[in-house]
Amino acid sequence: MSKPSPLALAPLALFLLFFVGSGLWYQAAGVEFAFYQISAPVAILPAIVLAVALATGPLNERIQTFIRGVGDDTIITMVLIYLLAGAFASVAKAVGGVDATVNFGLSVIPPALVLPGLFLITAFVATAMGTSMGTIAAIAPIAVGLAESTDLSLVLTTATVVGGAMFGDNLSIISDTTIAATRTQGCAMRDKFRVNFRIALPAALLTLVWLWWQSSAATVQVPGSYELLRILPYLAVLVLAVLGVNVMLVLLVGILLAGGIGLALQSGFGVAQWAKEIYAGYGSMQEILILSLLIGGLGAMMKTQGGLDWVAAQIDRISRRGRGATGRRSGELSISAAVALTNVCTANNTVAILIAGSLARDIAERHGVDARRSASLIDIFSCVVQGVLPYGAQVLLACSIAKLSPLQLIGSIHYCWLLGIAALVAIALGYPRLRKPA
Repeated sequence: MSKPSPLALAPLALFLLFFVGSGLWYQAAGVEFAFYQISAPVAILPAIVLAVALATGPLNERIQTFIRGVGDDTIITMVLIYLLAGAFASVAKAVGGVDATVNFGLSVIPPALVLPGLFLITAFVATAMGTSMGTIAAIAPIAVGLAESTDLSLVLTTATVVGGAMFGDNLSIISDTTIAATRTQGCAMRDKFRVNFRIALPAALLTLVWLWWQSSAATVQVPGSYELLRILPYLAVLVLAVLGVNVMLVLLVGILLAGGIGLALQSGFGVAQWAKEIYAGYGSMQEILILSLLIGGLGAMMKTQGGLDWVAAQIDRISRRGRGATGRRSGELSISAAVALTNVCTANNTVAILIAGSLARDIAERHGVDARRSASLIDIFSCVVQGVLPYGAQVLLACSIAKLSPLQLIGSIHYCWLLGIAALVAIALGYPRLRKPA
């Protein structure tokens, strides 16, 4: 292990330069989804070359260090879960699970509760699917239709969907942010969910009250028919995950259950189509899967060269030192700031967690922060920032569907702003109080 050195972080700076710089370039040129024109797995390649060049020792040893990082148990476990999560989301959507869930919810919601109902439906679907992007793509068109058929603001209905989607992205057991947060911090998904939910619940309740006040005079029509059986895969995944069943088994059960429902109920859905949907789900995870592997290798090289130790030392230097509550608060604020600033640079909440995860764990150990809290905080603040970034994928997708400017939308995504405030209050008060694990 080398001494702490800022030079070891040069590859990370180069990665951000290519990724963020290309996004700014395309944004200036007026290209849609500017920050996703050059994908992160490509932008990171020059950084890997630089990391290998800066490392000391024989070339083969440097490459082996990178490969060990790629093959780390945490990284490989994440990759397998990504594949199963993508497959489940694809199959469940193909058999009509998303449409059935949305239509059922809207059919039983009183008109005065249309916006709170829209938030709850979106939050449920996102929690079950584990993807904010897929949820926004499925439900944002309904939000646009609601705005057109009522006197509700298009900005508010669209922002409600983004807020609900980020709720699910933050809390879902199968979300890539949850997977990354728990794996990098070394805690169980169930334990992280319990802590995270108790912080997110006040923000969600305040959001529901605000949305109820905004939609109390609205009227809405039932959007379509539905079959309750098609909702079963989402319910099964939620129940099994909360009960603490191994996440890989949970997802496998979801894939089998969704496929079985498709075979029984859906005309033209055979085994071959089922297989194609599973493979399509694999493909949907390609970018984050490849990036996770490459970041694992890059992180190993930066850690070996002392880069993460140097950053941790600098954060400790600017943070208030202390024991007990003071030390905990400064540690939790440092963890939150680290992931938030990383997210601003990368415009990707999962990438931010992967980059800042090792550093957050180091800070947590130094300041006595429980792993369950550190996992919750890095997931919360990455989702808070991602949900209000005008150049983030979620906001850009919603704005593309609703034909809005991102700057119009971000101020109305109330849940994300309230979640950030709730997390800061939780840090200040040390809420929730946690018992030491048995």
